[in-house]
Amino acid sequence: MTFWSLTAREAAARIRTGALTSVELVRSCLERIEQTDSEIGAWAHLDPDHAVAQAEVMDDLRRRGRPVGALHGVPVGIKDIFDTKDMPTGLGARVHKDRRTDTDAALIEKLRGAGAVILGKTVTTPFAFASPAHTRNPHDRAHSPGGSSSGSAAAVAAGHVPLALGTQTGGSTIRPASFCGVLGFKPTRGVFSRRGCLETSPTLDQPGIFARSMDDIALLGDALSGYDAADAASYNRPMPKLEAGYASAAPVDPLFAWFDLPYADRLSPAMREGLAELLEELGDRVEHIATPASFADVIDRHAIVHRYEFHRALADDPGLQPAEIDATMTDLLAHGARITDAEYEDAKSYVAGAEAYFSAFFNDYDAIIAPAALGEAPVMDEGTGDAICSLIWTFAGLPCLSLPWLTGQGGLPMGVQLIGSAEEDDRLFRSTAWLERRMEPADEEDDA
Repeated sequence: MTFWSLTAREAAARIRTGALTSVELVRSCLERIEQTDSEIGAWAHLDPDHAVAQAEVMDDLRRRGRPVGALHGVPVGIKDIFDTKDMPTGLGARVHKDRRTDTDAALIEKLRGAGAVILGKTVTTPFAFASPAHTRNPHDRAHSPGGSSSGSAAAVAAGHVPLALGTQTGGSTIRPASFCGVLGFKPTRGVFSRRGCLETSPTLDQPGIFARSMDDIALLGDALSGYDAADAASYNRPMPKLEAGYASAAPVDPLFAWFDLPYADRLSPAMREGLAELLEELGDRVEHIATPASFADVIDRHAIVHRYEFHRALADDPGLQPAEIDATMTDLLAHGARITDAEYEDAKSYVAGAEAYFSAFFNDYDAIIAPAALGEAPVMDEGTGDAICSLIWTFAGLPCLSLPWLTGQGGLPMGVQLIGSAEEDDRLFRSTAWLERRMEPADEEDDA
């Protein structure tokens, strides 16, 4: 049997009962990687012996009747910017390929505590920024998987792992999920700790996750959430329960919002048509809202905050010296250097305004429907695609899902994005479950 095709929830349930071992699952995933990754290039570091050794430990714990975690024995791919004490964390940079740390990132600690097997490190664009990596889209090797979480999205789409970690500072979880045809989730800012993850923008950096089912997104999301005093964005309040939210029934049919966004004229015809069909199907459960002029301002402010903070955090890193970077990165660093402190503080002040606007907005609406990307994945030599479809929501720190519901004119997947209210990620999952049921084809009548 192709164990690699199991969802994380299915695999964990079988491992828990002894119907499947973690070693069998991990070896199946490793075989899948060996068969396909030479053409995809999703992995930056992979040590099969170490992965199997972890799986053996998980199997031994289960056999001895020890506690088992929610992800017991399930392999997970890790974007190569999260510190892992037992394998290198190369940050997507040639000069850091052998970089080692003595500690795990907070989310790696969470995964180990849940019994997961850290299968390896997935490819990231250099320093999780704009320059493309070598990873290719599993659906068509001529196309990009998106960035910066290139390898994580591609690995899940290719069946290498059921789950993977990514990050999002602009659109680096939602856009790759859209291009690769998998589910992507970025929670409310502060739900997932960033401790031990490369800091490119302390204001905007947010971890994200990839999976092939909503059940798995909820399972992994609950395993990773929690307060961390070492992360300034983390908040010490009860966290949304995603599994409970996804399993619950909405007390009333949810109401969705649609904005004619400032970049709507850039959507591909297939994305525009697919979203129009979805809105038509929803009928009176979606309202068209006049787009505030400030949305365009938020997009501009996002670029200022991101580039200013990236330059201040990393400009002196040896991997970002002129001999190590391409023209794209050179230009972005130069722009970050030119941004004044006053311009930065003005741009950053918009964050509080965006948070306040959406806090009031979601008193009336359950979720916003939007494109996850402008269209299909671009070809490799055109870069990783534009993050513009995520910038407003990332800036405001809102929870976002990419759902692989659409297909482009070239046959490649495209995602529908759902955006929810801050700290109500469970409500977003409840609304998504309702929407999934609404979009299911009606059973044909039996004429017999």
